[in-house]
Amino acid sequence: MSTQGRFVDGASQGAGPGAPASGAITRTKRWLVALDIDGTTMREDGVVTDTVLAAIRDAEAAGHEVMLATGRSEGMTVPLLSTLGITPRYLVCANGALTLARRDDGSYERVHVETFDPSEVLQTIHGALTNAEFGVEDETGHFLLSGNFPDDAMTVSGEHVSFEQLLGVEATRVVVISPGHDTEDFLQIVERMGLHKVSYSVGWTSWLDIAPEGVTKATAMERVREWLDIPRSRVFAAGDGRNDIDMLRWASTSGRGVVMGQAPDDVVDAGNELTGGVTDDGLAAALDSLPR
Repeated sequence: MSTQGRFVDGASQGAGPGAPASGAITRTKRWLVALDIDGTTMREDGVVTDTVLAAIRDAEAAGHEVMLATGRSEGMTVPLLSTLGITPRYLVCANGALTLARRDDGSYERVHVETFDPSEVLQTIHGALTNAEFGVEDETGHFLLSGNFPDDAMTVSGEHVSFEQLLGVEATRVVVISPGHDTEDFLQIVERMGLHKVSYSVGWTSWLDIAPEGVTKATAMERVREWLDIPRSRVFAAGDGRNDIDMLRWASTSGRGVVMGQAPDDVVDAGNELTGGVTDDGLAAALDSLPR
C-alpha cells in the first residue's frame, strides 16, 4: 500500500503557507492551541456552550494560535468557525490527512494533502466484518459510500456506489461503521486484523477512521507548529477520543496534552492533564489557564 503526501498550490515549508514573511512573525509567548471538535469543543447534541465559546475567543484574543484538529471533513469543519468566532491561520481535518491555510480573503485552501490506495485495507475489513458499511473520502473532499450511513454522519452528502468502486480511489481516509458491535468489541476485531500498514482509530460506537500510513493529527500539528515557529514547550492540545491519542502524546512531551473527563482510559493515559467532561465545560476550564 503506497501513501503520498504533498503540498499543493505552490505551498512550501519554512514559514509555512498562509504565514507572513519570516521577518514579520511576532515572537511572543503565544501558544499553539489545537482543539478537537466532537466531545471536546462540541457536546454530543451539537451545542457549543457560551462558556466554551467565551474561553476559545478569549484565548485567541490573548494572542494564542487557536485552531481545530479534527477527524471531520473540510466541509464539516470550516462552517463551524463562524459559530466559534475565530479565524485560525490553519485547520487540520480528516485526522491529519488534510491541512488548510487561510487566504487573505478569509477562505481556506488545501496546502497539504496525504493520500493512499485503500484497496488492501478495504478488502481486509470487508472479509472480516459482515454487515459493515464503508466510505472513502477522496483528495477533493468528496465521499463515496457503500452502505447506509446515519443521517447525521459527516458523510451524509456522499455519492452511493458499489463496494468495488471504492477500490483504487486516491483516499485521504476510509470510514467503516459496523452496527453489530460496540466500541470495545469493534476495537478488538480491528486489532486482530493487524492493520499495521495504516493509522486507524475507533471513534464513537462502531466507527473506524483509517488514515494514510503514519498520518495522524500529531503529524499534521507538528508541521503546523514548525510553520508557525512555536516551541514544543508551548503546544496545547485537547481531545477525548482514540483519534486524539497521538496528538495528546505529542503535546504532552513538552507542552500540555489535555484530556476531557469522559475519555476512555487509554486516551487519559496519552495526556498529561485531565480536565472536566464536555458536559461540564471542561475545555473552558483548561483554556482559561493559558497565559493572558
